[in-house]
Amino acid sequence: MAITKEDKIEKIEIVGKYKAIQVATDTIIKEDDTEISRSRHRKVLHPNMDISSEDSEVQAIANAVWTDAVKDAWTEKLASETL
Repeated sequence: MAITKEDKIEKIEIVGKYKAIQVATDTIIKEDDTEISRSRHRKVLHPNMDISSEDSEVQAIANAVWTDAVKDAWTEKLASETL
């Protein structure tokens, strides 16, 4: 009787003007290769965030969509909100 845990990215979405990346990850618990539990966790990544610890697929998407123009626009938006 072996119990295993697996984290699996199920969905990656790019949303909005500032290209926020939404990542949905399922945690799957199996007993003898039979799934006994699954839970979903979500997170949102913004252009000013450190993505070095993210999955390589998420990093590739971020590097493709977070252009300098998008990063600058996001920085300006954040600055305008603190005034």
